Amino acid sequence: HKWDADRAYMSYLKNYLEQICIEWLQKYVQYGKETLERRVPPAVTLRHKKARGSADTEVVCHVTGFYPRAVEVTWVRDGQVQLEDRVQSGEVLPNQDGTYQLRKILIVSPEEQGRHSYSCQVDHVSFTERQNYIWDPNMRSSSDGGSPIGLIIGVIVGVLALVGVIVGVVAWKKKQGAPKNYNPARTNDGSDTSSDNSAKA
Repeated sequence: HKWDADRAYMSYLKNYLEQICIEWLQKYVQYGKETLERRVPPAVTLRHKKARGSADTEVVCHVTGFYPRAVEVTWVRDGQVQLEDRVQSGEVLPNQDGTYQLRKILIVSPEEQGRHSYSCQVDHVSFTERQNYIWDPNMRSSSDGGSPIGLIIGVIVGVLALVGVIVGVVAWKKKQGAPKNYNPARTNDGSDTSSDNSAKA
């Protein structure tokens, strides 16, 4: 019996090593290959706003949704000079979908804005060549128009109105469900008939 059990175990082990184990290894290799070869190009947006406490302009180059993590983002003046001073670089941060994002902010004075052109250059493995995004100073500033503020105010007003309606409905239901006040009848001498009846009992 022991010999039969050993033969059965050896047969199972052989089948596991030659078939099941190889199938799992192939799946892991394929999964790792797909992960290593995954390429997601970034979406790049430029926006600007006035810097606080000065006449300078903050120009934000927002690069997001890219994979893998390695990316090169550079601010360039007049298409040639790479800028390092007056550039604020954030960290590469993860997105919820497993991709990454990065912001680089360029500080531009009014004098420089009138004399030079600026562009944000992005290099990523998903690109066949480095991409160049030119900043247009005439585009609408992120602080213009007040549309985000209007949206926030609208949401707040809507929430307050909804809360008011809910409070009103709850108060009305409580009022409808409450028992009416019981006013016992009074005798000629001013005493309650209910008290007299209980005393007589």
